[in-house]
Amino acid sequence: MPTLLLALAIVSNGLYAGFMLAFRTGVMPALARLADEQFLAAMRRINEAVPRPLFLLTFVSIVVFPALALAFPAAGRTGLQRGLIAAGLLCAILNHLVTVAGNVPLNNALAASGAPGDRTPDREARAAFEPRWNRFHLVRTLFTVAAFALLVAAALW
Repeated sequence: MPTLLLALAIVSNGLYAGFMLAFRTGVMPALARLADEQFLAAMRRINEAVPRPLFLLTFVSIVVFPALALAFPAAGRTGLQRGLIAAGLLCAILNHLVTVAGNVPLNNALAASGAPGDRTPDREARAAFEPRWNRFHLVRTLFTVAAFALLVAAALW
């Protein structure tokens, strides 16, 4: 069971890290080339589409599986391996904190800026959103890639 839980922790963190990295290296640079109105419309649609059940399951599993891998004792697991799993878990938790405290409030503000009756100019709405969102996203991407690497390291040592 502990080996399976570590494997699930690696897979879920790898999938999530890949999603975050693809967004950082492909999606956001492509969207940056759009006009303000197009950028805002695209980000609003993405923010509506992403938090669906499969994404939320992955989002939760990047914390749950490493925590379970630590909770179930594994015969022969070294202190170094436990430390690497714990560090991976900490990085996943920090990713969640950045997401919940940084990106989600910006997503909500972006959605509100497009509500009927809102008169915020597109350039202003984008300027309030894009640079801050990208900074938070870089931080959470680094945390999730680190979590993945630490969990892989735990399996290899």
